Amino acid sequence: MARILIISTHGSEDPTRAGVAFVMAKGAVEAGHKPEILLAGDAAVLARKVVAESVLPVGLPPLKELAQFAIANGVPVYT
Repeated sequence: MARILIISTHGSEDPTRAGVAFVMAKGAVEAGHKPEILLAGDAAVLARKVVAESVLPVGLPPLKELAQFAIANGVPVYT
């Protein structure tokens, strides 16, 4: 089991890139690793519930679902 720090710098202005960090964390959890997410720069707005609920990445699940998965699995999210 590895500890993985995933750094995201994209917020709601680029919903697909914003969702990538959470998809990577989901995959890491499912593979048995311990990911952590750092929301830096523009990505910090994703820590607000109202923003996270409105982000719809293209080709990925809604950020709301990905964030709920992260919370349910104890993935730390730092801003």
